[in-house]
This record gives sequence, structure tokens and C-alpha cells, in this order.
Amino acid sequence: MRRMSTRQAILLTTYFTLLAGLSACSPTNDIPATQTVVPPTATSTATFTPSPVPATFTATPLTCLTQPGLVKQDVVPTTNPPQEFIIYLPACYENSTDTHFPVLYLLHGQTYNQDQWVRLGAPFVADQLILTHQALPFIMVFPDDRYWNSAAGPGFGDRFINDLIPYVDANYRTQQDRQYRALGGLSRGGGWTVKLGLDHPELFGSLGLHSPAVFTDNAPYVERIIKEMPGEQRPQLWIDIGDADTQLGNALLMEEILTRNDYFHEFHRYAGDHTENYWSTHVEEYLRWYTQIWQKTSEEQ
Repeated sequence: MRRMSTRQAILLTTYFTLLAGLSACSPTNDIPATQTVVPPTATSTATFTPSPVPATFTATPLTCLTQPGLVKQDVVPTTNPPQEFIIYLPACYENSTDTHFPVLYLLHGQTYNQDQWVRLGAPFVADQLILTHQALPFIMVFPDDRYWNSAAGPGFGDRFINDLIPYVDANYRTQQDRQYRALGGLSRGGGWTVKLGLDHPELFGSLGLHSPAVFTDNAPYVERIIKEMPGEQRPQLWIDIGDADTQLGNALLMEEILTRNDYFHEFHRYAGDHTENYWSTHVEEYLRWYTQIWQKTSEEQ
């Protein structure tokens, strides 16, 4: 794991000092890809081994920075069907009423629902990164897509772009600049991430494709979108997949398209297959990638 630089530590110290002061005051309807995912025989539990905190980090944590973040249910009631989601609010969210936070949207796989990333350990890992000062506090949103096979009402892509994101921005203190909004998904959620992320680069600064279900038929569409997208609008992009994953061939095709079109990206081929055991093993790595982009962006501004 990478240690924070002295500069990053100073930035984080400044951030938490600011929090201390604050606390003292009061797309289309088309489904991009479908994949039947077989649930694992046992629920995985994510584990976390924090990196050592540099000696240069001297900020005294607030009381709230020793507590886990809040995970709660919410719903956009105006859609058909109502768009349900789970939201993770970081430690000290309630104590920093003037602070706005980066936001990460994580999409689940087919046959699962919005609690999948929670069960895989995403809130636990986020807590550890934040409480050990290895990441700036951030919000996570886990939308529900259980109606993937329902023809009634607008499709998930429409609800996500036109209703859910505006609702979250209006009701929670998110940073609304695209550079501080990320989108990721596993399996079918990764397929949605390809479509929604490339269709709306003005909304997302980074995209994570985790064992993405992207079929060969999507390749011409993906390549056309990439060719037409100016380089400065291209979100940062990550792909990972297991070497025994049935979607490996399609992921390699996606990686080939990106390389052929000079789209800078990270591609990781790990040991594993298309199961929750594989995803839970890499949750910490995923969240580190998203949060490090935000830290770098904040340093450059």
C-alpha cells in the first residue's frame, strides 16, 4: 500500500483542523448488459489492514472521528418505481454543516440489490480509511436496480441520471463538480457504469469497472463514444477482472478498445472468478483508487 506524502499529510491535517472548527460551531431505457450471477455459498466479510500513519500527521482526531459513519436507507419517491438507495455518510458529517463531500456511486450486480456493496464491506473499509486519516471523508450511494427485468416505468439509467443524482445533490452535502463524483459497479453494474459513464462524462470524473458485464455487441457503440469524446472530458478509468471470470474475454476486448483509442486507463487481471468472494477481496483497493483521485485533484487546485 502507498504511504501518504508529506504534502498529503499536511492537506489532511488542514482538513481535519477545519472540521474541528466547524464542529465547535454548531440515459436510455436500454439495459447495457445482462448476466446471471450465482450468489456465493457463504457471505464474504471484508478485512482491512491499515497502512501505517506517517509520523508527520499530528492532527488530533475529533470525538466523532473515532466513530463509524452512518448507513441509512432513502428513496426518491417521485420515480416509477420509487428509486430506493442506501447512503453512507462519513464520520463527522453531522458536525461539519458547511462542508461538502466527494460522492461515490456504486452499482450492484444482477440478481442482487442495493445492499450488496454494504455486505461486501464498503462502509467498513471507508470507515477505516477515513478514521486512520488515509482518505478525506466521502459519501457513498448504493442505488437499487432490482427492477432490471421490469418493463414498467422509466429504466434504471433514466432514474439514475435524471432523478437520483439531483436528489442526492439536493438533500446531502455533496461536491457537485464532476471531478468529485465517481461511478463504479460490479458485474452488470459495471456494464451500467460503461454506458452511463461514457454517455455522461460531464457528470463523472472517474469510472470503476469491476468484473464488468460488457458484451461483444456493445463494442462498436463503446468505441464510437470514445472516439467522439475529447480527451479532456474522458473520465479516469479502472478495469479489474478475475482470471477465471466468464466475462474475461469481453473485458479484454474493452481494454483493447481503450488502448487502441489512446484512452489512459488501469487494467488489473487478478486471480479469481465472478463471485462475491473475489469482489470483497478487492473492496479496499477499489476505494483507495477512487479516494486517491480526489486527493490528487484537491492538491492540484
